[in-house]
Amino acid sequence: MPSRSLNNLIGALSKLPGIGPKTATRLALYIIKMPDEDVRELANAISSAKERIKACRICGNYSDEEICDICSDPQRDKGVICVVADSRDIMAIEGTREYKGLYHVLGGVLSPIDGIGPEQLRIKELLNRLEGVREVIIALSPTVEGEATTIYLANLLKPLGVKVTRIAPGIPVGGELDYADPATLIKSLEGRREI
Repeated sequence: MPSRSLNNLIGALSKLPGIGPKTATRLALYIIKMPDEDVRELANAISSAKERIKACRICGNYSDEEICDICSDPQRDKGVICVVADSRDIMAIEGTREYKGLYHVLGGVLSPIDGIGPEQLRIKELLNRLEGVREVIIALSPTVEGEATTIYLANLLKPLGVKVTRIAPGIPVGGELDYADPATLIKSLEGRREI
């Protein structure tokens, strides 16, 4: 039987997404073998991130500041907003180094089964950002929930006179944006079409 402390560490690591018992065990054993300074650095990074990171008050992206680096960047195209489900999607799109507009994080997608309706998403905040915006790109994963959210947003935005586009196919149906390679994301953004 492993020690209670080792079991606690394995249990804590197993709570992370995509980490099963075997991976949690490997990680726990690796952490135990790490130099003390590296373990302290890891623990401090986790603690500091949890304490300092908050949602940007404009777009909802993760930030250390009240307004994230993207929203405060004067070089970004303020006339284009790319709507994503969460910050992981921003990281994926930013990894392409091609998109130069702003973002808006919904905080998820519509999922009635999970009790997520329009009120649980940051849709009202998106509507409040539309002054001076000429295009809204909807970049949601092509899942059933992502498609439903895309249609809902398009129906909401089009009557307001904003051009509404979506990223082009290339992301497999049922796939997630953050798993797509940069070349596929670039082609999806370039080939976006009006809804």
